[in-house]
Amino acid sequence: MALSANVLGLYVVKKDAGIITFCRKMPADYYSRSIRMNSSQTQMSIATPSRELKTQTPRIGGRVELNAQVTHSMPPGKIEMFQSLQDWAEANILPFLKPVERSWQPQDFLPDPSSDAFLEDLKELRMRSKELPPEYMVCLVGDMITEEALPTYQTMLNTLDGVRDETGASSTAWARWTRAWTAEENRHGDLLNMYLYLSGRVNMRAIEKTTQYLIGSGMDPRTENNPYLGFIYTSFQERATFISHGNTARQAKEFGDLRLAQICGTIAADERRHENAYSKIVEKLFELDPDGTMLCFEDMMRKKISMPAHLMYDGCDSEIFNNFSTIAQKTGVYTAKDYADILEHLIRRWNVDKLSALSSRGQQAQDYVCGLAARIRKLEERAQARSAKMPRTAAFSWIFNQELALV
Repeated sequence: MALSANVLGLYVVKKDAGIITFCRKMPADYYSRSIRMNSSQTQMSIATPSRELKTQTPRIGGRVELNAQVTHSMPPGKIEMFQSLQDWAEANILPFLKPVERSWQPQDFLPDPSSDAFLEDLKELRMRSKELPPEYMVCLVGDMITEEALPTYQTMLNTLDGVRDETGASSTAWARWTRAWTAEENRHGDLLNMYLYLSGRVNMRAIEKTTQYLIGSGMDPRTENNPYLGFIYTSFQERATFISHGNTARQAKEFGDLRLAQICGTIAADERRHENAYSKIVEKLFELDPDGTMLCFEDMMRKKISMPAHLMYDGCDSEIFNNFSTIAQKTGVYTAKDYADILEHLIRRWNVDKLSALSSRGQQAQDYVCGLAARIRKLEERAQARSAKMPRTAAFSWIFNQELALV
């Protein structure tokens, strides 16, 4: 394999078990890129981000995301800082969790199958759900599938250097948080899944296929095994799910399904509590390392916060996530305005605009992040104006291939 002098000058090259790893020499970066090579080829191929793998073989795991992935970008010395924060996490993060005996469970909101009134309660649930528009059902299904891909999110958290659960049952505060957070989140998908199943309004087999494909696809939020990036990402995402579930709760109430409104509102409350925990971690990072945290905040926002379910696939429509997102935008469940609002919320929460004593590079990152929300809004206005001129429809397998207008 031939490499240019420029490439060799920038990187230390390592090869192990067919994997070529390029590690930047620049000490400020600590980036490494891992590109798997086909042993029968002599030419290196770097895939473009977010491009689906073209293959003639049957899909097993779903969509495949090919990125020149960056791994282990946090300087090794920073790991000691996270290890030193164990007592702080014990005192400040674990209290955001609720004891199991004081936690709600999905059965609290659903007809009791052991009750003599089960069939009557089920009939009432199905009558209420008939008033929900198909666009709303698509949003509810998309939110449920996103929640059901929980194994992927726990896996992602356990890639983060310095805070991962090293054994699967580690007693560290970071590991206990990850496991208990997962346990609390697990109820969300279970509750929405059972509600949708009982409603009779959706094609459960198509939904179950989509969930299996999504978990098989995994995700690469481009957090690079770096807990700075990882906790910024989770702070943003928990806020996004809080908003999305909050909006489905509000709309369910407007459509007359008060029990579903309670379900979605209860899930939203969990997401808000989890958002506060992750945001508190990043707040601490800004206190201890304002310059490094500022650079990571800029990095995540330049890469854009990808939604955790962006690799959705139902077995036939590779655009189903984009179509679901368009319906969510159209109905106001989750919009580009919400994305900009979340960014502004985090800037206020972390006092990003008030940070001082930053390096010149940190100041540049601060300027970029603080000015980004306004640019996002301008771009979205133009995008909405363009899309309004191009009416489209899409059929959703989740609702028995019913076709919906996207704009």
